[in-house]
Amino acid sequence: MRGIILAGGSGTRLRPLTSVHSKQLLPVYDKPMIYYPLSVLMQTGIREILIISTPEHLDVYRALLGDGSHLGIRLDFAEQVEPKGLAEALLIGSDFVGSEQVCLILGDNIFYGHRLPDMLRAEAARLDGCTLFGYPVSDPERYGVAEVDEDGAILSLEEKPANPRSNLAVTGLYLYDNDALRQAAELTPSARGELEITDLNLRYVDQQRARLVNLGRGSAWFDTGTHDSLLEASLFVQLLEKRQGIRISCLEEVAYHMGYIDAEQLIVLGKTLSPATSYGRYVLELAGAA
Repeated sequence: MRGIILAGGSGTRLRPLTSVHSKQLLPVYDKPMIYYPLSVLMQTGIREILIISTPEHLDVYRALLGDGSHLGIRLDFAEQVEPKGLAEALLIGSDFVGSEQVCLILGDNIFYGHRLPDMLRAEAARLDGCTLFGYPVSDPERYGVAEVDEDGAILSLEEKPANPRSNLAVTGLYLYDNDALRQAAELTPSARGELEITDLNLRYVDQQRARLVNLGRGSAWFDTGTHDSLLEASLFVQLLEKRQGIRISCLEEVAYHMGYIDAEQLIVLGKTLSPATSYGRYVLELAGAA
């Protein structure tokens, strides 16, 4: 399975923060936003990942993350010249994905849950068609909403419905078989001129090849597209890290625990981060305990 992080868009809801800055490079407490979706892909076992962003920001992502070799993964980069819909990511990344399955994650979505990595690996292994991930919300009319049967098969999908059939918001994490590349290429732009991810998902629903996993209790999901949600996500990360003495979405830690790098490489990364920072000290302490 290949991974794609869509980190494009203009971030209009976060201006002036995003007037000259990519939204997915904004800090969520102690690390750049893009660390969070990247860590999700890494914990799923995906080591070949494409980052899609705007032409003016790609060099900043390259400077921040390099080619991924220091983390035992491979990172490629591609341009989305203008925001033409989430499904366009599959067209941009079609050569990168090749004949593999694909996990698409939005660069401004943050997921957390103790059992999340195991669950994602299990869902990737059993993938047959399309798997979406839902999260119960109190205001489903603001989101894409899924209605499912008792086995998780998706019965309907609606975008921002006036009368939601459930409270399950569809999150920005999608698993697709390779046929998604062909089906995305057959989509026609919506009234707003975009290739809608919901239209792609509805194709799988019509084929009875779409299921939804309810993240439910024990997990947290943030769509950090507004100032309030960005602050809420930062406070959530701060609270957990301070109380539990851990680091959420520490890429170096994920790479080490997944076996992508060894303890010696972890020490090098910790020193590169600088022992003068709490983040660098955390990485070095991990290496010392190995």
